[in-house]
Amino acid sequence: MQINACNGFYIVMLSLLINLTSLNRGLRLGVAVKRFTEFGGTIHRHPLQDLAFAVARFIQKGGSYINYYMYHGGTNFGRTAGGPFITTSYDYDAPIDEYGLIQEPKYSLPKELHRAIKQCKHALVSSDPTVTSSGTYQQAHVFSSMQESCAAFLSNYHTKSVTRVMFNNGHYNLPPWSISILPDCRNVAFNTAIVGAKTSQIQMLPTKSKIFSWETYDEDISSLGETSRFTDPGLLEQINVTRDTSDYLWYTTSVDVSPKESFLRGQKPTLNVNSAGHALHVFINGQFSGSAFGTRENRRFTFTGPVNLRAGTNRIALVSVAVGLPNVGLHYETWETGILSVLLHGLDQGKKDLTWQKWLYQLAHRTTVKQFVLKGETMNLVSLDGASSVEWIRSSLATRSRKSMTWYKAYFDAPGGVNYWLWICGVWERVKYGSMDRA
Repeated sequence: MQINACNGFYIVMLSLLINLTSLNRGLRLGVAVKRFTEFGGTIHRHPLQDLAFAVARFIQKGGSYINYYMYHGGTNFGRTAGGPFITTSYDYDAPIDEYGLIQEPKYSLPKELHRAIKQCKHALVSSDPTVTSSGTYQQAHVFSSMQESCAAFLSNYHTKSVTRVMFNNGHYNLPPWSISILPDCRNVAFNTAIVGAKTSQIQMLPTKSKIFSWETYDEDISSLGETSRFTDPGLLEQINVTRDTSDYLWYTTSVDVSPKESFLRGQKPTLNVNSAGHALHVFINGQFSGSAFGTRENRRFTFTGPVNLRAGTNRIALVSVAVGLPNVGLHYETWETGILSVLLHGLDQGKKDLTWQKWLYQLAHRTTVKQFVLKGETMNLVSLDGASSVEWIRSSLATRSRKSMTWYKAYFDAPGGVNYWLWICGVWERVKYGSMDRA
């Protein structure tokens, strides 16, 4: 037996293609209650009334099985969140959130909705609906059986106006964009636009747990090239080099500047870096020069900024950052990550294309399975042993400058009561994506 299925908010288009009669009563609907949350982006919420409307509309058209996605939220830790720019929260505004807390009224209203649908079960499984129109935007779907069981769904598809309809010798008020369920074809057991449950007020209370001072450790930019490395003419695709074992890849090259260059006595030259994603930090002669990043909708971006070059040899070090790996989209396995081109403007010769000159790529353990790019990764600073191998500096997060790539560390006492996991982790590269820090 073939069971047709649909995953989405509504069943309207699918119902035009499939005859939802008793022969296809096994049709299933997956109701998505929210979209991905991205760093710095809007937290999307599916209106509860619209969610109930979608479910009731599916049932009145002959559907039989509902799956809520998500019903219980969760968390994708670390790099398992996908991407790019997708947060670790997989909550989806679910009735039960990722912390196991009940979210009202999203938890109670579906229970009331399905309780009303269950009261219609004998009529729903005994007959196909008879559809009548009571206005331009109003319909009645009536299920009646020979055993005299009867159930009706009264619909108002107008998005703004309340309407009053006549059905079965009675008058019924239908709010905008709503469906009333009548398990006995007379009394309204549920209307999708009416929320009876109270809104939950989750209050987070402080504990007596103590968070000790934050400490920092700056990534050692000056040591670039001291460990395993290789050179290649041109810019390589990032994931092909790192083999998905690090989010970072250093692209390093050098530029010789003549003492006769005019910019040495005037305006600084401009560096232009085109990237396929997802973020970039620029260092000139070991000094931080700027950052740029894309978005989930548009991964590609361009860094443009003045750079402080001096007479002689200058080292340009670019660290490309992958903010999660794509796991959905058309041919996402072909999407590139990393730097595409590098141009230097404002020289006496005009512009200098650095794209195809020799670039040095930094890998700490290129011949092993693990390929760490940052020195802090190599030292495993997120472990207790690794963290104790370097000297940390006590610092305030509020006053900390962003002139270098920095690891952050803090210890805290676990809250009392039930058992808790104590997770001590390094927080790296405090860079703003939109309005949210990536930690």
